[in-house]
Amino acid sequence: MVSRAELSSLETAIRELSDRITTAADELLGTTEEAVALDLYEVERNLRTAQRRISKAASGLPSKE
Repeated sequence: MVSRAELSSLETAIRELSDRITTAADELLGTTEEAVALDLYEVERNLRTAQRRISKAASGLPSKE
């Protein structure tokens, strides 16, 4: 069974990936590849949504004590 700790780990991984994608997109702004940056920002928004949903799902699990 999935645990809060496992979901927390996934949330952290998504947050780190999202940060890396944002950094990459920021570097592309103002270049000829700006369209790629816009696509990456869309990916980042979707990852942030996934992160929030995982957090919400984790809060629905019983905590181990």
